[in-house]
Amino acid sequence: MPETRFPRRLMIVLIVAAAVLALLVGVGLYGLLLAPRSDPSPGGSSANDPPGSSTSAPSPGPSTPPVIRESDDPEAFARALATALFTWDTATEFGPTDYAQVIVDVGDPSGNETAGLASDVRTYLPTADAWAQLRTMQTRQWLDIDEVFVPDEWATALEQASEGQILPGTVAYTITGVRQREGIHGTEPVTSSHDVAFTVFITCEPTFDTCRALRLSELDNPLR
Repeated sequence: MPETRFPRRLMIVLIVAAAVLALLVGVGLYGLLLAPRSDPSPGGSSANDPPGSSTSAPSPGPSTPPVIRESDDPEAFARALATALFTWDTATEFGPTDYAQVIVDVGDPSGNETAGLASDVRTYLPTADAWAQLRTMQTRQWLDIDEVFVPDEWATALEQASEGQILPGTVAYTITGVRQREGIHGTEPVTSSHDVAFTVFITCEPTFDTCRALRLSELDNPLR
C-alpha cells in the first residue's frame, strides 16, 4: 500500500547512507594505517629505516612544488609523475594540498577520474598533523627511481577487458625506487631510505593530445 512504501524507501536510503559513511570511515582508517610512510620521526624514518641509510646525494629541495611538463611520451610522463608524487619539502610555505594539486592538475581532463586520483594521491602524502611535525624537523623527500616498466599483469588486463572498457592509449607503468628523506633532529642531520614500488595508470594519444594521469595503485602493492 502507498502508506507503507515511504518508510521502506526511507529505510533503504538510511541503509545506503550508513554504508557510504562506513566506507568513508574505512578510507580514513586506511589512511592512518599508511602513516608509517609519513612517519613524523626525525628524517621521516621508521623502524625499518635506519638513520644515515641514504644511498645517494640529496636532491636539491624545491622552492616551489614540482611541475609536470606536458608530454606525449608515456614513459617520460610516468617518470615525471612519479618524481612529482614523492618530491616535497616542509621547509617551504607549501603544504600537502599544494603538492597533491600538482598531480591532480595533470589528471583526466574529463573529470571522470579526478576524485579517485585525488584520493590516491592523499595516501602518498603526510597528513596535515604529520606535516606539521615534519616541518619542525625541516624534512624533505624525493625519489630515486630504479626501474620503470609495463607489468605483465597489465597485458593480461588488456586481454580480459571488454571493448570500450579501457580508453585507447591507456598504459600502466610499475615504478620501483628508493624514497629518500632528509631532516634535522635537534642540531643533527638525519636521513632515511625506504624501498617503494607502485603503479601509475596513464592515458596518452589517441584519447588525449598529451599524457594524463588516471589513477595510482596502493603504495607497495603494484602490478607485477
